[in-house]
Amino acid sequence: MVLLSMTGLGGCGQSVERFGGPTMGSSYTVQFVPANNVPDAAKLKAEVDAILADLDQQFSTYRDDSIVSRFNALPAGSCMALPADMLKLWRFGEALAQQSDGAFDLTVEPLMNLWGFGPQSRREQVPDAAALERERARVGHRHLRLEDGRLCKSVDTQLDFDSIVAGYAVDKVSTRLAALGLKNFLVEITGELKAVGHKPDGTSWRVALEVPSGERERQVERSVAVDGFGLSTSGDYRNYFEEGGQRYSHTFDPRSGMPVRHALAAVTVADAQALRADGLSTLLMVLGPEEGYTFAERNGLAAFFIVRQGEGFSTRATSRFEELFPVPE
Repeated sequence: MVLLSMTGLGGCGQSVERFGGPTMGSSYTVQFVPANNVPDAAKLKAEVDAILADLDQQFSTYRDDSIVSRFNALPAGSCMALPADMLKLWRFGEALAQQSDGAFDLTVEPLMNLWGFGPQSRREQVPDAAALERERARVGHRHLRLEDGRLCKSVDTQLDFDSIVAGYAVDKVSTRLAALGLKNFLVEITGELKAVGHKPDGTSWRVALEVPSGERERQVERSVAVDGFGLSTSGDYRNYFEEGGQRYSHTFDPRSGMPVRHALAAVTVADAQALRADGLSTLLMVLGPEEGYTFAERNGLAAFFIVRQGEGFSTRATSRFEELFPVPE
């Protein structure tokens, strides 16, 4: 779930070219300023599509033939050699898990399925206590270890990289576009994005941070100029269900096995690496408005929090976010 949109692109005429397509169950868009000795849009699209197809073959939990699905199908006690991309993301996820005392965890897929939000879900529902305890026993980064270059599982745990793979894709695509000679572009993949350089008129790419103005409508809360940063927003106001008068979010606290219950509606993180922004926005969303803000300030993160307050919302930014994206006078 994202609360990001590109804004201020009008007035660029035909100088900004665009292409995109489906990916990761959603879509991607690339906007760029053409330059001499740079491939045309069709060739750039082929390069991007190849990167995304490779990542899909590795990380899609909706494909039985993906590498992650093959790992997830292995029984307890199994080990498997993983490609470099997957090992890199597992190591990053493990670092976040340790840094947050388990608030971030790449093994929550059994809980997602149980509550109705995962790839093997049947329907959204509140599970019974026995089922919840059974699936919780399969969740936890402590159940995984790296051994002789292979990832091993001590229980029947399952990996799900959805909380970080889109950000990683943004980084990989951005790096490739820069290598092909592009200096001014904006990459957006399933809502995660990175902007580099400027528009043809010399102004910055601008991104709107939005809040819901109605039950499922949105309004711009703040617009930020972005150059060289990835932006990621995690939130719960669009992906949830209600049962017995209680709202259940798709964001889970791996430590309890339950959907988060705090008042944080969304949090945006900016970082030079879209991968880090993606993972950290999920982590802060799990921690909530108080613990998350404290974590972000302590670690010097650029984060923007949108918190439910009665029938409306309040916002709060970390000092690093205000430093990078000051409000215009």
